[in-house]
Amino acid sequence: MRRYIGIDLGGTKIAAGVTDERGRILAKAESATLAGRPYPEVVRDMAASALRAMEEAGCTAEEVEAIGIGIPGIAENKTGTVIFCTNLGWHDVPLRAELAQYINKPIYIDNDATVAGFAESVAGISQGAGCSVFMTLGTGVGGGIVIDGKPWAGVHGVASEIGHLTMVIDGIPCTCGKSGCLERYCSATALIRMGQEAAVKHPDSQIAREAGQDPSRINGKLVIDCAKAGDPTALEVFNEYTRYLALAVNNVISFLDPEIVVLGGGISNAGGFLLEAVRRWIPSFLMFKTMPYPRIELAVLGNQAGIIGAAMLAKSIKEEGEAYASDQDR
Repeated sequence: MRRYIGIDLGGTKIAAGVTDERGRILAKAESATLAGRPYPEVVRDMAASALRAMEEAGCTAEEVEAIGIGIPGIAENKTGTVIFCTNLGWHDVPLRAELAQYINKPIYIDNDATVAGFAESVAGISQGAGCSVFMTLGTGVGGGIVIDGKPWAGVHGVASEIGHLTMVIDGIPCTCGKSGCLERYCSATALIRMGQEAAVKHPDSQIAREAGQDPSRINGKLVIDCAKAGDPTALEVFNEYTRYLALAVNNVISFLDPEIVVLGGGISNAGGFLLEAVRRWIPSFLMFKTMPYPRIELAVLGNQAGIIGAAMLAKSIKEEGEAYASDQDR
């Protein structure tokens, strides 16, 4: 029985799981990331979580074919090095070599949004699509592109950095150092900022009352809940937010023309209320208004996407390498 390990490395949590060849999670284990520690300590806990998951699944080391890791940053798979991972403070970290000290198996690394998008294409809403794009709407905006069953990150590994496309020239400063990045308008952070600004401007609004006139208490869920309840101020914020989001989706459509665009991350928990709003805006941005355009859907795998996608990434790359080696032997 072939087994794969997927590790989802986040800024607050490490989640590791064992999957079968179809991406079904057999067992998983978690631990706190405790970002800020020296990277060898974090990698040690990643290995410990993976080993606990293996024990829980009754999986031996001999059954494990490969390990995949999703990171909130950029990695170079030829060397197994994390180039940078801002929220962990990592730069040029030899992640593959470090983890191999604990579990000596083939190890592959990619961006967390990329592996989540790959998970949806293997076992989720975009399964079977020849080309799909995943957008995760959280603290920032991440992206994952899958073409012909394989994640596509470009020649230099940054092709899916959707969140840092420029949406507004000289716009809101971004944490990346630029201004006007898409994630400054389409992330959960953006929705919260917009809600806070609106509450200050309209102290009689439901959103301001629900927050006790304290803008710092406003989160994305509160904005969406008040919009659902019909609060005019919250609805205005929500409409502005979904208009920006639809514009971002349209940019993806215009450039890549995928079969499906999948929305995930915390904001996608708004469900159909979010989805229908984005779908309503899309036609107004389309260039070819009489032509078919991609489906817009919500992600379905939730927090399991990181583990599934990382494990299936490992499976895909390892099998591709084996096929290449077989061809060379002929």
